[in-house]
Amino acid sequence: MSNLPTTLPAWLALLESRHAETVINMGLDRVLAVKERLQLSFSCPVIMVAGTNGKGSTCSMLESVLMRAGYKVGLYIKPHFLDFNERARVNGDMASDDTLVTAFNAVEAARGDTTLTYFEFTTLAIMKLLSAAGMDVVILEVGLGGRLDAVNIVDADVSIVTSVDIDHTDYLGDTREKIGFEKAGIFRAGKTAICSDPVPPQSLIDHAEAIGADLWLMGRDFNYSGDKQQWSYGGRGQRRNSLAYPSLRGANQILNACAALAALEALKLELPVGAQEVRTGLVTVELPGRFQVLPGRPTTILDVAHNPHAAAALNQNLGNMGFHRYTYAVFGSMHDKDIDGVIAAMSEHVDHWCLATLPSPRSATASELAAKVLAVQPERDERTINVFDDPGAAYANAVSRAGEDDRIVVFGSFLTVAGVMAARKSSLH
Repeated sequence: MSNLPTTLPAWLALLESRHAETVINMGLDRVLAVKERLQLSFSCPVIMVAGTNGKGSTCSMLESVLMRAGYKVGLYIKPHFLDFNERARVNGDMASDDTLVTAFNAVEAARGDTTLTYFEFTTLAIMKLLSAAGMDVVILEVGLGGRLDAVNIVDADVSIVTSVDIDHTDYLGDTREKIGFEKAGIFRAGKTAICSDPVPPQSLIDHAEAIGADLWLMGRDFNYSGDKQQWSYGGRGQRRNSLAYPSLRGANQILNACAALAALEALKLELPVGAQEVRTGLVTVELPGRFQVLPGRPTTILDVAHNPHAAAALNQNLGNMGFHRYTYAVFGSMHDKDIDGVIAAMSEHVDHWCLATLPSPRSATASELAAKVLAVQPERDERTINVFDDPGAAYANAVSRAGEDDRIVVFGSFLTVAGVMAARKSSLH
């Protein structure tokens, strides 16, 4: 044990080298075994959030509102853009390198000869860190699916499924019904199970009823109404009136806010929250890379839309932004995504494509993306397609060509947005 890493970067490098293979090892037996040895448990309410899109937004809204109400809030959210520490938040602050290293050491000591993937190991470590941090409430974002995700070794007091759409078909199935069943795996008997998808798959409803979860459905158990200025939430026994729209932009954010408020309604005895805390929390919430409009000109938008459902929402948001002469798209994607569907959803607004190969063996090459853009979007005057070796170069090209009245949309994989964030950061120094 004495030759273990002593710094966070060294630990992360070790974990990556142990599991260089990209196989996701499904099944929770190994993680559960290490959890028992760690004696990992939470003495506060736990909220778990799964879904195809909207997980991060819902988690961030819950964190923001609960912190406004004076609670100590732990949050596990992923992936990260620039620093691994972004994944573990204690009262709004990223966990320090030292606390993460301590947690990694604890998992290493407990795992014995049990093999853990990078995701399983880091999930256990961050849960250990949050369970020891004296929190009033812990919010856990599910990575992939739900039923077999490492986060699901914990029994949540409230489980939320935000949206169910087609993504990760290799692991979760190729229909909304199959995927809905996987996501519903985070529901627990006798506990609150919330689904904010307006058209939930029947498989999710059936599973919740089969295990005896207390299922809250959008439109049946909670809903919203509103005009241009403000909106109201109505739940089973609680109304929240005259709320400002969430600071996270986009039409779908109201569904995410409803899910958060339904969870708070379900926990109102354990974690009471006042009207003003809800209002302020929703207005001040921040989350990078979710229709994030950067200051300055040309207008630049960062969005991690990487499946057709998210791309359609991004396209709708772009349409609501007012006039821009040309739109430059900086786009990169993993090759296992529905790239054609994403391009088709975005083609209405994009004039110039700056396509990037991503720093991952799973990346689609920029040339592959270019062929797909040509197939989806027939040739037209004034449209260009350029290919680049990385997102930073694609972004630099867009910046060099875009005028004051244009806009640049950086979207696709997290690695696309992270690459541009890093390039912007280094250009500022």
